[in-house]
Amino acid sequence: MKLSAKAILTNAIIIGFFIVAALAYFYPVLQGKAIYQSDIAQYKGMAKERNDYKETTGIESYWTNSAFGGMPTYQLGANYPHDYVKKLDRLIRFLPRPADYLFLYFVGFYILMLCMKVEYRLAVLGALAFGFSTYLIIILGVGHNAKAHALGYLPMLLGGIILVFRKKYVLGFLLTAIAMALEISANHYQMTYYFMLLVLILGMVYLVNAIKKQQLRHFFSSVGILLAAVLLGIATNATGLLATKEYADWSTRGKSELTINADGSAKEVSTGLDKDYITQYSYGIAESLNLFVPRMFGGSNGEKLGKDSKAYEFLTGQGLPPSRAFEFTESMPLYWGDQPIVAGPAYIGAVIFFLFVLSLFLVKGKRKWWLLGGIVLSLLLSWGKNFSILTNLMIDYFPLYDKFRAVSSIQVILELCVPILAILGLKELFKSSVAGKEKLQALKWSAVITGGLAIGIFLIKGFFDFEGLADARYEQYFGKELMAMIQRDREAVYISDTIRSLVYVLLVGLITFLFLKDKIKKNLFAILIGTFIVLDLVGVNLRYVNGEDFVRQRAVEQPFQPTAVDQAILKDQSIFRVFDPQEGLNGSRYSYFHKSLGGYHAAKPRKMQDLVEFHLYQNNLQVLNMLNVKYIVQQDEEGASFPAINPDANGNAWFVKQIKTVNSEDVAIKTLDSLNTKNSAVINGRKFPGITDMSFTVDSLARIDLVDYRPNFLKYTSTNTKDGFAVFSEMYYPKGWKVALDGNEVQHYEVNYALRGMKVPAGQHEIVFSFEPEVVKTGSTITLASSVLLGLLILAGMVFSFIGTKRKAED
Repeated sequence: MKLSAKAILTNAIIIGFFIVAALAYFYPVLQGKAIYQSDIAQYKGMAKERNDYKETTGIESYWTNSAFGGMPTYQLGANYPHDYVKKLDRLIRFLPRPADYLFLYFVGFYILMLCMKVEYRLAVLGALAFGFSTYLIIILGVGHNAKAHALGYLPMLLGGIILVFRKKYVLGFLLTAIAMALEISANHYQMTYYFMLLVLILGMVYLVNAIKKQQLRHFFSSVGILLAAVLLGIATNATGLLATKEYADWSTRGKSELTINADGSAKEVSTGLDKDYITQYSYGIAESLNLFVPRMFGGSNGEKLGKDSKAYEFLTGQGLPPSRAFEFTESMPLYWGDQPIVAGPAYIGAVIFFLFVLSLFLVKGKRKWWLLGGIVLSLLLSWGKNFSILTNLMIDYFPLYDKFRAVSSIQVILELCVPILAILGLKELFKSSVAGKEKLQALKWSAVITGGLAIGIFLIKGFFDFEGLADARYEQYFGKELMAMIQRDREAVYISDTIRSLVYVLLVGLITFLFLKDKIKKNLFAILIGTFIVLDLVGVNLRYVNGEDFVRQRAVEQPFQPTAVDQAILKDQSIFRVFDPQEGLNGSRYSYFHKSLGGYHAAKPRKMQDLVEFHLYQNNLQVLNMLNVKYIVQQDEEGASFPAINPDANGNAWFVKQIKTVNSEDVAIKTLDSLNTKNSAVINGRKFPGITDMSFTVDSLARIDLVDYRPNFLKYTSTNTKDGFAVFSEMYYPKGWKVALDGNEVQHYEVNYALRGMKVPAGQHEIVFSFEPEVVKTGSTITLASSVLLGLLILAGMVFSFIGTKRKAED
């Protein structure tokens, strides 16, 4: 769309329409409500200490002690100096959450369509199809905000790449650089990584085309421009990227220093995640048909059927009160696919699926092939362990692929490419240059394929038993008869949704036929297609994310309320840790109120994970003692929780009587099996060659006390008549923590596999640990320089465009 007064007005109206559409779907935000997102509640638990400290002092703390015994806040909402990209992002996402993300979906895809020379009416249809794609709405319901954030900027980034290959070098460079900066700022590198796989396919197709047309100079010039734009966009996020890389190496995403497992068996050498963990969430091959039929495999693990279900009839027939029966059928385990748990299907819409098939007959050239290549690759990789040949090849040999889990989420590439092709198909349908006979032939085959697929799915239902992976466990709770009713409900939604998709296929096929026969006009046809797209997708989306998910703003801002256990523990004003064995490392409720060993994060500190697997699962109290766990949450005979005091907790710091040196991390962690952590400490001599076995005299007067606590600052005072060695119940982190003895920086060591320790001379001393990460200082310098450069280039691009427009007007 050319820049003119009419174009500006048209785009302003469309942006206004997107705002209205986003707010209409998430209308409770207009009432001051907020959506309750389970993952965001967990995040708030993890980030509570960091947020409170920032609010109270105005100082950004890059460390928190409230989760996993201590970790950096790089992945917990840390703000960095000179992060102007984040300010731009907040300007774009000005609507209340989660309407802001839906708006971003719409705008990003609309920009992409304009970059692909699609007229604005069809661009709006594409934006609605992409934005209301069921998976993209479901992730907003559960709180995968970073993922939604990243997906919102991918179409814009793709648009910039396409502009460069269209020889719109200046505009393409600027859009690519800005979109890349925003994409990286969204902080979900898995989505960005999957998108780059699509870009590789695009690049290969464009290269082949350039060879055929002898346009290699243009191709390599475009690649060079795009590389420069991408690098500049990345550089504006240098701080976050460098900090994330630093933490990732220390987390479960990095290479383990251990060569053994907790049971003593040899540990598989890997620089990334375990294959079983990576492929735990793998789409079943047949399950992928839920792209076309939403509840072919049940939909979700908590499907709402209400009174229209066999289970409700059975329960009320057994004498259960209707209210109780209704409560059960509001969250039924209908999902019976290959994944452990699913919040909803990745439904792209029967209407869009039909138009996608239509596009395969009408769309020609390189765009069709790189889009189709991305669709096929993402579908095959989403099958994970169900298509192990390709998955293992990628994990073993493709760079960084083993850093990401939940391979099923690569279907986001498919969910981006299918609507693009569908709209390109409509564009071809509108072209007078395409023969009417060819259009009718394409329509006929599209109707046969999609309608036949729906009928085929309906006919093969007898081959399925509708039994899921967790049915044996469900049967223990519900009984065989109720489980049989649930399976009948699975079959019922299979049938109803198959018929639903078939009806939409027939309706779209009919209006397309009428359009091609000139029975309805172009504008009416576009309106009808848009209406069917929205009705189709929103009708499914409302099953999983709707007004019922919204609560009072306060319930979202304060997701956890103190229990009797919390209130009892909060009476203790000293510094200590809490551990709930039932929660383990998979919940942040206790992190919200206390300093906890637990937490909720996709990349846990590896050392804490190892301590749990090797020792806490085996109830090694000495490890709990060294971690200063003063309260262990337990259950009484009636199942009520209470905080049991651990009288043997070592405290915040203590002097030990001896140092044992070992020659590997394997021996260090195994030594904790029998180590009295109050009196002894173990150090890996290979890491710290200056340390040898030592003995110390610790008399009754020796003590070390924590006198000033802040998340990133710990001050101790020590008294000892002899030279000694102190152990601190804080996680050792090799980057950023500095320790000063009486104002002079000294060395500290990793002891007991995960904690800090240092030599302390005789006498009275002040010991200060402060977290001053160099990565933030270095990254901020790069970020500032890159942001200034990007700003100057944007201004230069605007001037260049203005001069070019003026010259054309004069000519």
